[in-house]
Amino acid sequence: MPLDVGAKLEELRKELARELRPARTVRAERAHPPRRKKPRRRLALEILIGVARVAAVVALPFLAYVRTAAFLYHHGTPTWIALTISALITLGIVAAYVAWFARRFRGRARIQRMLRWVALPTAAAWCLYSAIYLARVNTKSDEVHRYYSSVHPILRIALSTVILIDADLVVTDARRAPQDYTRMRLPINGRTKHYEQPDGWVHAVDLRTLGHGEIQNRLVQAYFAVMGFSTLRHVGTADHLHVQLR
Repeated sequence: MPLDVGAKLEELRKELARELRPARTVRAERAHPPRRKKPRRRLALEILIGVARVAAVVALPFLAYVRTAAFLYHHGTPTWIALTISALITLGIVAAYVAWFARRFRGRARIQRMLRWVALPTAAAWCLYSAIYLARVNTKSDEVHRYYSSVHPILRIALSTVILIDADLVVTDARRAPQDYTRMRLPINGRTKHYEQPDGWVHAVDLRTLGHGEIQNRLVQAYFAVMGFSTLRHVGTADHLHVQLR
């Protein structure tokens, strides 16, 4: 008799376990639902959006520097004052990045120190460098490179900034004199911004388009237009993009 009771109890326990197992499984799935794999298109879109956000954050200080300087200059602010104000705004954006990173991540003191003594000085150095220098590889000839310093500083910072993305950009011409048009067998243009202007600077440059894809050329032209410059794609001695201060 005791053996029969023990056997029945064991059978009852097994039966109860079988009955309760699905319920437990359902409760577990509700508490911890299995992760569903995202469709590939959705995943690719999320990655693309993430990359675009990072690119926008990185590009903001550079674009703010150029756009602010061009805006202030077009509204009558003297050149160097416009550059100084835009540089300060750029440094302010970088400083905001420093503060955000310091609050967001661990090791705040180390990150803040690194960004303060690396990021801010680097941004300041860039603001100065972009207004002065252009690499020889980005000019058509030694002659163009020699008189690059005669190009207006705000146009120079715009060129230096786009070269960060398009390293193959080449300045084919900047300063001209009337005899240059005769040499190129073109009608003399008395109103061109390639001449030295009353402020002592040249207000226009020509950029090479040959050898570049059409999409690339259109993007470069759109960049200068958005930054506040006048652009014209035309053929003189060769197909090129003309960019000038408004």
